Amino acid sequence: MIEVWSWPTPNGHKVHIALEELELPYTVIPVDIGAGDQFKPEFLAITPNHRIPAIVDPDGPGGKPLRLFESGAILIYLSEKTGGQLMPAGQTARYACLQWLMFQMGGIGPMFGQWNHFASYAPEKLPYAIERYSNEVRRLHRVLEKRLAENEYLAGEEYSIADIATFPWVRNPDRRGIALHEFPGIQRWHDAIAGRPAVQRGLAVLADRQRRGPLSDEQRDIMFGKTQFSPR
Repeated sequence: MIEVWSWPTPNGHKVHIALEELELPYTVIPVDIGAGDQFKPEFLAITPNHRIPAIVDPDGPGGKPLRLFESGAILIYLSEKTGGQLMPAGQTARYACLQWLMFQMGGIGPMFGQWNHFASYAPEKLPYAIERYSNEVRRLHRVLEKRLAENEYLAGEEYSIADIATFPWVRNPDRRGIALHEFPGIQRWHDAIAGRPAVQRGLAVLADRQRRGPLSDEQRDIMFGKTQFSPR
């Protein structure tokens, strides 16, 4: 059974959803990033980057245990483990899938995350930073819209790990000042994915552990302060 070291964040939900879609047995080990669980030795033994999610598959390649971090790499691994499910078989569509997966990993995730930090968590509201990342969030939505106005899914006609990677970041658009009705292609795509039973099950993973309310000073230090950047 695959161990999933995770927390209910967009990056964590990517893996939860993929496991549910692929019907792979798994167990979840919560890593409370507000309490500093990501710095515990047992988690650092899996990922030196102390970021969720990470997995341990006791039945990895060749029947040997595999430890893996980085959500994009995990999604590719889970697809290949199940014979290429959630990955288009055709070469052109496969590369399209990987292209949009990397677009999420290198663009949507980091840029949406920076907007969230400066708009929601930074102790000082910096207008330049908020405007810069707000503009970038909207630009990335325009890129997605161009693709989804002409294709059912990001890889083309097939639902894939590219959609799974992107959806948890696009949901709850009001938190980023985005009205999805301005992007009808994204709206259609979002609603279709949100209605999938496996997606709903994936989003329910650790939902009871979701943080509510503002960060405490201790949580802020752990996530964004000296604790986060201490050498390990």
